[in-house]
Amino acid sequence: MLRRVISQATAARPAALRPRVVPSARPVAFRMGAVRLYSEKPAAENGEGAAAAEETKEAKPAEEEAVEDEATQWKKKYEAKDKDLAQMRERYQRAVADFQNLQKSTEKTVQNAKDFALQKFAKDLLESLDNFDRALSAVPEEKRADADNHKELADLYAGIKMTQDVFEKTLSKHGLVKVNPVDEKFDPNVHEATFEIPQPDKEPGTIFHVQQPGYSLNNRVIRAAKVGVVKGDE
Repeated sequence: MLRRVISQATAARPAALRPRVVPSARPVAFRMGAVRLYSEKPAAENGEGAAAAEETKEAKPAEEEAVEDEATQWKKKYEAKDKDLAQMRERYQRAVADFQNLQKSTEKTVQNAKDFALQKFAKDLLESLDNFDRALSAVPEEKRADADNHKELADLYAGIKMTQDVFEKTLSKHGLVKVNPVDEKFDPNVHEATFEIPQPDKEPGTIFHVQQPGYSLNNRVIRAAKVGVVKGDE
C-alpha cells in the first residue's frame, strides 16, 4: 500500500522534478554472483600504455648495459690494482734479497777484517821465525847427540827449540800456522817448487825437501813454502 502511494506521488511530480536515470556507459555483467567491470579508459589510453611498456622493455637493456659497463670498469680497476700489487711484492722481495746479500757481504767483510788484521804484522814476524830455524840448523846433529861432551851446546839447542815451539804455538792461537809439507803432494797454490830431483823410492810430484817453510793466516797463504819436488820420468 505504501509502495503504491509513493509511486503515485512520484508520477504526479512534474517531469523536471523527476530524478533522471543515467544509463551506464558500460553494461554490468553478472556472472555467478560476481560483478565484472569493464574498463572505462579509452582505447587510445590503452595504446599509450602499450607504448610505455615497449619503452620500458627498451629501457631495461640500456640499464643492463650500463650495469655491465660499470662492472667492466670495476674489473679493469681490480686487475690494475692486482698488477700493481704483484709489482710491489716483486720489488719488496728483491729489496729483501738485496738487503740480505748486503748483510752477508758486510758480515764477511767484517770477519775478514778481524781474521786478517794481523796479516802485515805476521809477515813482519816471518823473518824472526826463520831465524829460529837457522839457529837450530847451525848446531850439528852429532854434537847434539853427544850431550856429555857438548852439554852447553846441547842445552842451547834445547832452549832455542823450546822458545821456537812456544812462539809458534802462541802464533797458531791467532791463526798463524807454519806449513812444512814434507811427503805431501805438490800444490802450486800453497807451494813454490825451487828444484826437482828424481827419487826412485818416491812418487813423482811429491815434496821431499823443504827449503823454507811456508805460513798461512786463517787458512790464507801469506807465504808459500819453498820446496824440492820429486821429478817424474820424461
